[in-house]
Amino acid sequence: YPSEFLMQKITEDNQMPVHLHVSVSLQYVSGLKGNALVEFFHGNIAEVENEELRHLMWSSVLFYKTPNVEVMACVLLSTKAIYFLLDDSFIHADEHQSDFWNKENSDCENSSFHLSCCFVLKLNDLQSVNVGLFDQYFRITGHSADHIVTCLTRDSYNTHTFIQQLMAVLSLLARTPSPEPVDKDFYSEFGSKNTGKMENYELIHSSRVKFIYPNEEEIGDLAFLVAEKMDGSTNLQSLNILLYVLAFQVNHVEGSAQNTSSLQPKTLILTSSDLFLFDEDYISYPLPEFAKEPPKRDKYRLVDGRRIRDLDRVLMGYQTYPQALTFVFDDVQNQDLMQNLTLDHFGE
Repeated sequence: YPSEFLMQKITEDNQMPVHLHVSVSLQYVSGLKGNALVEFFHGNIAEVENEELRHLMWSSVLFYKTPNVEVMACVLLSTKAIYFLLDDSFIHADEHQSDFWNKENSDCENSSFHLSCCFVLKLNDLQSVNVGLFDQYFRITGHSADHIVTCLTRDSYNTHTFIQQLMAVLSLLARTPSPEPVDKDFYSEFGSKNTGKMENYELIHSSRVKFIYPNEEEIGDLAFLVAEKMDGSTNLQSLNILLYVLAFQVNHVEGSAQNTSSLQPKTLILTSSDLFLFDEDYISYPLPEFAKEPPKRDKYRLVDGRRIRDLDRVLMGYQTYPQALTFVFDDVQNQDLMQNLTLDHFGE
């Protein structure tokens, strides 16, 4: 251990996203290759001597306790735990930890020694994994509110690869078998006998960890919500959601020394007639079992919506991933101006 193929794979995956700001300590990690990366894991992160590093992924993460702070993390999957090597900004955002970090290490900013904090979720504590719509993100749930993390991969391939690796590692865990009968029919497995409605598609792994995938009802609920936000004349039957993607809205910061821009996480939804931007709660839904009250905000909150027929042009950047798109709409204050003029002119 480790095999050359695994070393090469982990080195290839150690690609830090260029569009998101990270601290010096994480930049150091992203520069490690091959043996140096494995030695760094065993020397600084691994908790048990005989655990193996199986997968590495860079992703934005959200914690249940701090749902408004999205922070970049290097996610390391081993045969014992999932490690989230976090950006320093999270330390200052988390009130419970800030006092400890600031007192002890206030002089570290001026030295060549840089700190990161590492959040550990042991595989034995893992209870369920909720995969988001179109594999744009996934939520890992442990036994308490401190052990709920959402990885916003914004990439179905990264999500799929991580889930496959996680299932493989969970298969190595020795857990007592589940008491339920092994061979269930389709309807008792996925349906509710009381309501006749389909539940979310659940796959119960041999380690008793649930992998929960969204069903068609979630798309239906989203289509209903989108139809509500439209002018009301839209028939729900004819409304199709063509695209759902987690993106960033670029806000240029004026007056700064450099031409900087801030990235605001948004959910972009495209229908056959409209383009919508939503603020989505990626961490609170579906409600964890221990939640005593519903979340303070809705799952989807409309930020902006424009009609496709008002779209004037689309400007495409030529840089590599992530691709920047600029949508230019006709700036007409009253959308039905021409229609009203026509009625006044020709009507009685």
